[in-house]
Amino acid sequence: MDRRLHPATDRIAHISLRGQAGDLPLTGGAAMEIAASLADLHKSPDGPRIRQLVLGEGFCVVDTVGDHSFGFARKDGYCGWLRTGDLRAAQPKTHWVSALASHLYPAPRVQSQPICTLPFGANLQIIAQEGNFAQTDLAPEFAFVPLPHLRELGTGFDDPVAVAETFLGCPYLWGGNSAAGLDCSGLVQAALLACGHLAPADSDLQASLGQEIPPDTALARGDLLFWRGHVAIVVDALRLIHANGHSMSVAYENIAECVTRISAAGGGAVTARRRF
Repeated sequence: MDRRLHPATDRIAHISLRGQAGDLPLTGGAAMEIAASLADLHKSPDGPRIRQLVLGEGFCVVDTVGDHSFGFARKDGYCGWLRTGDLRAAQPKTHWVSALASHLYPAPRVQSQPICTLPFGANLQIIAQEGNFAQTDLAPEFAFVPLPHLRELGTGFDDPVAVAETFLGCPYLWGGNSAAGLDCSGLVQAALLACGHLAPADSDLQASLGQEIPPDTALARGDLLFWRGHVAIVVDALRLIHANGHSMSVAYENIAECVTRISAAGGGAVTARRRF
């Protein structure tokens, strides 16, 4: 059992586990979404952060204990605990934030004091347009987002490498999923999802994506390189891009030098080479 993909607590299980949950009662869960700009997903209530979810992402609540709720992210089935205050009932969505980051404004004017930051990938319901701003269903009073920062749902990018490159220089953060900080698998997931590819949240799960590249086949742009506990995206014949603890940032690195450095640091050899 992989607890990351097992939607059950010791009290109740999601109906997807019918026949696998023993005597636990089953529930269809509650359809919720992230109400905070960025919410930490925890291994246990008040436990360590394991991932992050962004505004508007769907979340199915299976159990609630105190002020925390357990469930799974709709995009990848990843399980964990959120502060219940970071959730609200799920609402229809029309657009997503395709800029590295944006802001939510109380009025359609750049001079307005922003309410909060909106991370890449945030999902929104747009109800109207005023000038170069889109009006959302968000409080206070249907706040606004700059139109150039949005794309319609279902409209993504073509090149995961180009998406990853928009995060260059962003700080490394274990379990992070935004420009405020992200880790290796967070970067890969963001890049792939933005291009319409389903992608798990952690690097060991991502190692099943695509097809294994034969040993005698040269690497190409967009290929994924895996080590034990790490993943990077190939940029070209010489370089890769990854969120890494060595530079503590999203950075380019020479492939050969990276392989040598990780091995010398005790991280072992490349464990997989995958291509979509």
